[in-house]
Amino acid sequence: MSNEAVQPYQRIVQDYSEKIRLGRLTAGTKLPSTRELADTYGIAPGTVQRALTELRNAGLIYSHQGRGSFVSDTAGDAEQDATTRAIRTLEERVAALAARLEKIEKRNG
Repeated sequence: MSNEAVQPYQRIVQDYSEKIRLGRLTAGTKLPSTRELADTYGIAPGTVQRALTELRNAGLIYSHQGRGSFVSDTAGDAEQDATTRAIRTLEERVAALAARLEKIEKRNG
């Protein structure tokens, strides 16, 4: 995939995912501010926020309001964490559906 085909937020996600994977950024390392990243990549701060959201959802970083974003302690386990989160989400959805089905059965009972 050429750089032109990659969305601006995806460039940040790819760059920082690789830095974390290669150990260039370790657990607890503070990422540049949204404004700094926007200036570095020549993009809008909202686009940077989208990238940070992707990195958070992947379990690679965490953020503290007013303090910034940091590399997660479990960044190396991010793939396993993502699977665990997906399973937990599915379990919650199944439980919610089971509860709804039980209510319907009681009504129609």
